[in-house]
Amino acid sequence: MKILVLSAYHAPSHRRWIRGLCENLSHHTFQIITQPPRHFPWRSRGNSLAWAFDEEIQNAEADVLVTTSMVDLAGLRGMVPRLSEIPTLVYYHENQFAYPTRDGRMNANLLVTNLYTALAADRVLFNSTYNRRSFLRGIDDFLDGMPDQIPDGVADAVADKSTVVPVPLEDDLFDAQGGDTARAGGPLRIVWNHRWEFDKGPETFFKALFALQERVDFRLVVLGQQFREAPPIFAEARERLADRIDQWGWVEDRIDYLQWLHTSDVVVSTALHEFQGLAVQEAVIADCLPVLPDRLAYPNFFDDRYLYTSEPGESSDDTAALLNRLEELAADPEAARALPRPDLRKLSWDKLGNRYEAELLELASDRKLQPAQ
Repeated sequence: MKILVLSAYHAPSHRRWIRGLCENLSHHTFQIITQPPRHFPWRSRGNSLAWAFDEEIQNAEADVLVTTSMVDLAGLRGMVPRLSEIPTLVYYHENQFAYPTRDGRMNANLLVTNLYTALAADRVLFNSTYNRRSFLRGIDDFLDGMPDQIPDGVADAVADKSTVVPVPLEDDLFDAQGGDTARAGGPLRIVWNHRWEFDKGPETFFKALFALQERVDFRLVVLGQQFREAPPIFAEARERLADRIDQWGWVEDRIDYLQWLHTSDVVVSTALHEFQGLAVQEAVIADCLPVLPDRLAYPNFFDDRYLYTSEPGESSDDTAALLNRLEELAADPEAARALPRPDLRKLSWDKLGNRYEAELLELASDRKLQPAQ
């Protein structure tokens, strides 16, 4: 089967997912066309215009079209009608309806594009139940605010052709699980391995650590993707927590990055949005104990014992809840290291690869198209 893959905002998580598809469904032929992950509002709205005049798109032959949710599928199918003949699956790593903004205002153009892409698709996959539910709820909330001419059943139309299939994690991550890199002895080592942006909630995380350092000993590893401008709290934390820091900043080498995870004890999230949480899941597979808010996608993947009470918009309460949990763990590091870790093997490509295979084969079959030669 020939599979055309379009990624309009080719961010690291999208690259990783597509690479996994190609490697684990290698008996199919993949053609991958991408656009760079910059100028987000324009990329989200303008990708169909760029591709409508792209000869590679115009001449592409495929049995199935797979796109990320950043693709303006409705616009692209309208400008390149032959693409409407190819059964199409759209994968939602995230959705704009549940994406936090600094000022609380949503960009209506981004919401409409996100919605129209789902409506134009033949099949829609989400990486978590939270992602799917928040998307469907967001559709209703958004349309309820429009003045008129709103048809009934828009969210139902998306729900009827959608399901949840998480982003799988590489099998070799699980092969290394429980290896000889596990840390023993010394203070609890806490790791932060998220993007250095406001939507990952660094203020809550570091404020909890500022208070924690007055109570118990601990060590700190700060990883994650950095950008030109980071929230000011990072500079403050680097100074105030200097004597606790074992590693500070992005680690380019993948092996070195995984080594830091394997030699840490606890991974923390204070995210304002998370649709699956690959960074946390990587750390858990590396034997870190998760300490996570009881909202967003985390309850979809982790039991209550790994979650702390969290209310959106109540950062002081979040900080207190996180502080109490970390103090409990740091007070007895060996007991914390002995606690059971979640088993995430169900998220491996070995376990999930056949789900993607089935979705693609069923999609091609439903449209009753002849395979491309």
